[in-house]
Amino acid sequence: MRSNTNEPSNREKAGEGALFSGLTFDREALTRLLRECGDGPTFEHCSFSGEDLSNLDLRAARFSQCNFEHALMAHCELTRTRWLACKCAAAGFRYANLSDARFCRSDLNNTDWTGSRLASAAFTEVKLTGARFVDARTLGLSFHDSLLVGADLRGLSFRKQTLEALNFSDADLSDCDFRDAVFEGGSLSNAQLRNSRFDGADLRSVDLSGFRLSDVLQHLKGTILSIDQAVMLVGDCGVRVM
Repeated sequence: MRSNTNEPSNREKAGEGALFSGLTFDREALTRLLRECGDGPTFEHCSFSGEDLSNLDLRAARFSQCNFEHALMAHCELTRTRWLACKCAAAGFRYANLSDARFCRSDLNNTDWTGSRLASAAFTEVKLTGARFVDARTLGLSFHDSLLVGADLRGLSFRKQTLEALNFSDADLSDCDFRDAVFEGGSLSNAQLRNSRFDGADLRSVDLSGFRLSDVLQHLKGTILSIDQAVMLVGDCGVRVM
């Protein structure tokens, strides 16, 4: 464990809820620290970049402006963790337990959540471009005001959710369940919708650019569209609406 400054702010004390600031951790140092400090440590401006942290127990930990880029966290215990303004690009969370975790204003581009447990987890104002959620367990998972461009979300359920400003452009939404969902802004531009269900979904404020009327008839049956959207789709067929 190394400090990033000559005089570290050593409020680091053993005991539950300890604070660690401005430090760089490798696996060995973090493992030792977790044995000493108990549940719920807080890390501010710390770096774990590139480390293999697989199988560690970090339940209830809080991370603020920390760097986890390219870190491996497979099979980690991360329930009730809190992540604020963290850099986690290309990090791996495969088969980790992230139940009731909260991610806010963080860079999660190209992260891998394969097989992870995300029950009641929430992502708010995050970047998840290129993220992979294959076979994740997601009961109660929610996204808000986030980028999911090109993400692999196959098989996820968004049924009856209110989806606020979610950009699904170029995402793979095959086999997803959007029945009775309400979209508030956001985009489905060029998304893959094979076998997805949209019965009763309200898409009136969604960007549907790249869609043709045939796509709507095939993939978006039973949805609610605005007049402007309908005119655009019919217009693409060469029909003039007067």
